Amino acid sequence: MLALQLLVNGLVTGCALGVVSVSFGLIYATTKLFHVAHAGVYTLAGYLAWSAVRHDVPDVLALLIAMAASAAIGAAIQHFLYAELERRRATHLVVLIASLGTLAVMQNVIAAVYTPNILQFPLPWGSRMASFAGVRLTYTQMLTVVFSLAAFAFTLWFARKTILGKQIRAVASNPFLAEITRLRPQRVYVAVVAIGSAIVALPGVLVPLDLGLQPYGGVTPLLTATIAMIAGGIGSIAGSFVLAVGIAVLQNLSLLVIPGEWSIGVTFFIFVIFMLFRPTGLFTRR
Repeated sequence: MLALQLLVNGLVTGCALGVVSVSFGLIYATTKLFHVAHAGVYTLAGYLAWSAVRHDVPDVLALLIAMAASAAIGAAIQHFLYAELERRRATHLVVLIASLGTLAVMQNVIAAVYTPNILQFPLPWGSRMASFAGVRLTYTQMLTVVFSLAAFAFTLWFARKTILGKQIRAVASNPFLAEITRLRPQRVYVAVVAIGSAIVALPGVLVPLDLGLQPYGGVTPLLTATIAMIAGGIGSIAGSFVLAVGIAVLQNLSLLVIPGEWSIGVTFFIFVIFMLFRPTGLFTRR
């Protein structure tokens, strides 16, 4: 029974990480920039929703506000920071350092405004439990699975069926050709960072709703999501999501045989070995 509970918990965590991985992968595959500040957007979304709820904003509206604000922040980072650095011909290393600096600023501002202590959402229904065949889940965990699968399905549909999605794929494939065909890659970059930021706000709100808010809590999910994106195949939405779920399940099931503090290290070690044999990722497409 313990193994089943750990498996289900891993699936819940994996769905949330899958959304982080998909959103980060969408941005990276298009802009080719390692958007580390994505972890700050993930964290900030939870605090924005918490503030809205504290001011008696309905729960769903608070989530939508957090998503809209995250999209605006992501677009601003791309337009005012990354695009400006590219205009000045900065190297990718300089952009990475700038993104790290942005993340540090966001984390410290959050800690200064909200305190570095763990904050809980004032929503009693979020911690209520439901039992299925001996497996116990909170309402928040069930919502996390539903919303994460919906976000994954939406991203697949958006990338393949919409005009903007096809433009994003075209720019990701060949930015130079997209420029001369007047697709305006810089506008596409702003749009894709905004969309990725809105998507990552979902787990950014739902995970803290279950576990609590921490100013520096976004780095570990982003690291795990990055591993999933690379192992799944850069540019593969399905690969990123599936590998994120696989990593989370493996981490949880490893608790049956090793202490918790070793589970992340062992899991990453296994995936490093995997990457030695499949460096391009499991679901890489031509």
